[in-house]
Amino acid sequence: MSQTFTAEELAHYDGKDGKPVYLALRGQVFDVSEGRSFYGPGGPYEAFAGKECSRALALMKIDAAECNDNLEGLDDKCLQTLQDWTKKFTQKYKIVGQVASH
Repeated sequence: MSQTFTAEELAHYDGKDGKPVYLALRGQVFDVSEGRSFYGPGGPYEAFAGKECSRALALMKIDAAECNDNLEGLDDKCLQTLQDWTKKFTQKYKIVGQVASH
């Protein structure tokens, strides 16, 4: 069943204390728990856990400050990178909902 998440609700799904690991791309929330070693606590991409990270992935930056849905100012190459990431996530992980602002 699809759920709508506020940013605050999504933030709870950071993989800490055994919780699932969710992240959002283009407003879609993915359950990436099977990739916990990458996205969960201590993983190389833990900055993405519990966040909308479209901008960060488009820019190929592992930076919590870039974890948002603001795509303004991105060039075509960055937007294509984001599209590629979205396709990969859609093929690999289950969509469990959407972010409330979308």
